[in-house]
Amino acid sequence: MRTRTRPKLGQHFLRDTAFRRRIADALALLPDDLAVEIGPGSGAMTELLAARARRVVAIEIDPAWVEKLREKLPPDSKLEILQGDILATDLAALCRRHGAANCFVFGNVPYYITSPILHHLFRFASSLRGMALLVQREIAERLVAQPGSRDYGYLSAVAQLHSRPRIMLSVPPGAFSPPPKVQSALVGFQMIPPSPEGNPLPINEFLEFVKRCFAQKRKNLVNNLKGEYARVRIEGGLAELALPRATRAEQLSVRELASLFKRLAAT
Repeated sequence: MRTRTRPKLGQHFLRDTAFRRRIADALALLPDDLAVEIGPGSGAMTELLAARARRVVAIEIDPAWVEKLREKLPPDSKLEILQGDILATDLAALCRRHGAANCFVFGNVPYYITSPILHHLFRFASSLRGMALLVQREIAERLVAQPGSRDYGYLSAVAQLHSRPRIMLSVPPGAFSPPPKVQSALVGFQMIPPSPEGNPLPINEFLEFVKRCFAQKRKNLVNNLKGEYARVRIEGGLAELALPRATRAEQLSVRELASLFKRLAAT
């Protein structure tokens, strides 16, 4: 029996030309943009990006695809194909090399590494004009979820700390080859400008705090944080924010989580 060839690295390539055009149009790239594409694969979206942006840097980890891309796409001053891992890519340095204040990131992201990629990209939030990522629909719903909803959690808080995410487009399995077993969605990220206030939030420490807050979603904040802070401090911080002792992390916005973190860190 003949076996079916599947793409490497969990990739599902976007084959539907109508959806490719719809996605490219939804990105709202600016003519002066430096666009960074994650995992271009066969280059189906790369040419559409190059038609809309000043410069496209396509980062592909698979050397076989890099070779095919360089054969397929003619030499173009608007296009650069790099073999590399997005998780090891310094986006700030990339922007400096191309004389750009920031860049716009697009990617059809393999489902199994969506979270690590998001964390890496947000490390360079100040170098991003915006992003649009094609991800599993379930993850998309978690990214845009609001406090109090079933899907709101750590990943929601991470995304909403740096950006205003929204679902732009749903993409069915049939638009991909091979078709995934899940629905997909294009999520756009409008970046939030850095606060002009002095004393900026220490991002790494805050994210560790948020991770502890959501460690066990059914438990309240006092129980999730008591290994790090004294109960009286946690209850005092909640009281200062006029929040009940039984408050759970999923009930708080990113701003409220940040306010609690600052109070606990200061005492």
